[in-house]
Amino acid sequence: MAKKTIASVDVAGKKVLVRVDFNVPLDENGKITDDRRIRMALPTIKSVLERGGKLILMSHLGRPKDAPDPKFTLKPAAERLAELLPGTKVEFATDTVGEDAVAKVAALTDGSVVVLENLRFQPGEKKGLEDFAAKLASFADVYVNDAFGTCHRTDASMVAVPKLMEGKPRVCGFLVEKEIKYLTDAISNPQRPFVAILGGAKVSDKIMVIKNLLGICDKVLIGGAMAYTFSLATGGKVGKSLVEPDKVDLAKELIAEGGDKLVLPVDVHCGDAFSADCNKVVVASGQIPDDYEGLDIGPETSKKYAEIVKDAKTVVWNGPMGVSEMPPFDAGTRAVADAIAGSGAISIIGGGDSAAAIQKLGYADKVSHVSTGGGASLEMLEGKKFVAVELLDEA
Repeated sequence: MAKKTIASVDVAGKKVLVRVDFNVPLDENGKITDDRRIRMALPTIKSVLERGGKLILMSHLGRPKDAPDPKFTLKPAAERLAELLPGTKVEFATDTVGEDAVAKVAALTDGSVVVLENLRFQPGEKKGLEDFAAKLASFADVYVNDAFGTCHRTDASMVAVPKLMEGKPRVCGFLVEKEIKYLTDAISNPQRPFVAILGGAKVSDKIMVIKNLLGICDKVLIGGAMAYTFSLATGGKVGKSLVEPDKVDLAKELIAEGGDKLVLPVDVHCGDAFSADCNKVVVASGQIPDDYEGLDIGPETSKKYAEIVKDAKTVVWNGPMGVSEMPPFDAGTRAVADAIAGSGAISIIGGGDSAAAIQKLGYADKVSHVSTGGGASLEMLEGKKFVAVELLDEA
């Protein structure tokens, strides 16, 4: 799925419209608490600026109700970007396609930036409306998609805008290029053994991922609360654990389909309440007492999973093994992260809680790739095609 990148486009003197993902977390005072998404976009941004391009950045932030909401303004992101680009003129447009945006885009000089106000302040963004997209498309000579976190969506900025810019360069930024490389190329032709580790709460969220990966992996390791639905499917006792009773038949199908490829926990770390200071016990899988709930994989499972990961050549991990934010029920997630970081395998961490765990444990530089898009990375692992990516120019 090789796509042209911004590196292949002569941007000197041209207006370059880049869809970035500046959906950063803000505190109650509107201060950014984690600027990672802004920093991840810097290679693409700097490439355009250093080669004399005029940069227009567009993004969403949060979930405003299709109307301006000061709580979700992109102004803090624009200000942080200016701090990260000392010596570069970074303007902020107080609207998205209105008078201020039009004026500031028109006034752009080579090597300068304008950040448009939140795309989702406009109802046309989520609805993918062409008239809204046409205003954005009219701003630029080049379109760049560097927002992997929204690549699975059909918002106007992701699909309608590049469609309307047919005939002009439509390329991916370096961040999206990297995501495609790892999430499709590494998986379509993996070095083996290829091991997937899937956690999280619900089997229903990851049915298609499990099905797809069972077809291409050597082992699929299951953790998190979804393991209790599998346990129920094999006649086990799950106590008060979080389960999906309506997905038991599906879990049975996956067990039959997976055979020895599908690896389930052998023991469980349980508590009699959802708290760090509850009474705790480790039991064999399927033997959780009635008044206890499973909150993490047990030590034997952690050891078993670490052994499997140690021999892997490619590892994909999506979803924690237990309640990773609440010690001591973070032990299973920590053990998996330790094993991946020490494995030497091509390792792909699929966004969300797994990415947070890798960052928190200080292993981000010991894995091959930490995905920036939880939902998007899951859909790519399912083998889905993204219209937003398909539209981009072939390399």
